[in-house]
Amino acid sequence: MPVLVGAEIRRVDEREFADVAYAVMGQVFEIHREFGRFFNERIYKQELARRLPGVLLEAPVEVSFESFRTTYLIDVLVGGCAVFEFKTVERLTARHRAQVLNYLLLCELDHAKLVNLRPTAVEHEFVNTTLKLADRTRFQTIATNWTELSECSVRDWFTTLLADIGTGLDLALYEDALTQRLGGRQLVEQPVEIISGEQAIGWQRFRLVQPDIAFKLTTLSQDLQSFETHARRMLAHTRLKAIQWINIDHDEIRFQTLTN
Repeated sequence: MPVLVGAEIRRVDEREFADVAYAVMGQVFEIHREFGRFFNERIYKQELARRLPGVLLEAPVEVSFESFRTTYLIDVLVGGCAVFEFKTVERLTARHRAQVLNYLLLCELDHAKLVNLRPTAVEHEFVNTTLKLADRTRFQTIATNWTELSECSVRDWFTTLLADIGTGLDLALYEDALTQRLGGRQLVEQPVEIISGEQAIGWQRFRLVQPDIAFKLTTLSQDLQSFETHARRMLAHTRLKAIQWINIDHDEIRFQTLTN
């Protein structure tokens, strides 16, 4: 089983989730009024668990594929059905929403809430999805401009990975899985010399398939041409021979080899 949730979970409809969220947020507002806005996330979560029954903190979610293992921790799971992610930041961003969506997809749940306690008034918003694993493993692959440059057959292995755990998850999850497949961070993440003309102007770390071939994963749904243009400009200022680029959209996986 590629995903193992360390808690009993159950899917609920929007109405039942709204009832749970109402009860939770009532406590969150009271905690914020009493404690103020300058504590870290853990303090607010611990106080919520003290006040409200059925609150599980840092519920583990383990993702595995072959020898790869990684574990996420859900901030707050209420009643086995409602995911809450607590933040103490200046403002919520798309990255925070993506993190919560990743938890929903892994757990095959539909509803969550993102809560930020740093502002003077609690910032909160719903995060919802209708996608299920069956939807996320139904994709097509496009590899007309791909040349296999790795001994481990990156394209076949990566397609198998996605067929198992699905698209739509956290980009770092896919990056880490492929990095381990290629030998681990110590081997894969290496400094590459950056050049202008024939002069070296610095170094930047890349993830490498081979000593002179990098790989790059993206989750773009648009602006692929712009990304390719800038990736080629970057490539032209290194001694790398190619970048193996994989773009993971929900229903289309594009494999492309960019050469120098």
